[in-house]
Amino acid sequence: MRKLIKKITHPFFKFIYEQRFSRPRKYVYENIEVIVQPNVFPPHFTLSTKILLNYIKPIDLKDKTVLELGCGSGIISLLASSKGATVTASDINKTALSALNDASEKNKLKVQAIYSDLFTNIKKLDFDYILINPPYYPKNAKNIKEKAWYCGENFEYFEKLFYSLSQRSDKTVLIILSEDCNINRINEIASKYKFILDCIHEKTVMAERNYIFSIN
Repeated sequence: MRKLIKKITHPFFKFIYEQRFSRPRKYVYENIEVIVQPNVFPPHFTLSTKILLNYIKPIDLKDKTVLELGCGSGIISLLASSKGATVTASDINKTALSALNDASEKNKLKVQAIYSDLFTNIKKLDFDYILINPPYYPKNAKNIKEKAWYCGENFEYFEKLFYSLSQRSDKTVLIILSEDCNINRINEIASKYKFILDCIHEKTVMAERNYIFSIN
């Protein structure tokens, strides 16, 4: 029923979303402030960023190395930095990276921002934590903004992700997924590369269930 309602109301909410985020918007978490640019994934209306932030908040990250893969607004990277982690944040959206550099300076929190398609420009092979809030809708993106939402018609993003992870030796990799995405298909791709998605946290907000998985 919830999915049917979403389909019916989608054009209206899409219009509201596009109007609201046609200009830069402030987002604040734990007194950390970022300015989210119009073509950057917005944490305001989406549930996943806040759920991941709340999950990470109590984790001891002091002196840990953290990579946020596809950082968007960078708020998760900044939170990790505030907790004493050495943080790398990557994205293919140069506008997002520029805004993150500004936010890093404004909040006095050190984050290394790197332009990278997944792990292409990431030289370190063994982060203590990798945090991923991925695109998961099966559709080809038409522009850089849509790449934050769409993983390709054949889930190409996840093929590249799990292949890349299979070449690495990171300790803990966390990914958040919604019940609205095809988790079974993503699981199949993970299995292809000998990974298991272990659900370590569930949270329902506004009738939508989200899951945080550890990729093992």
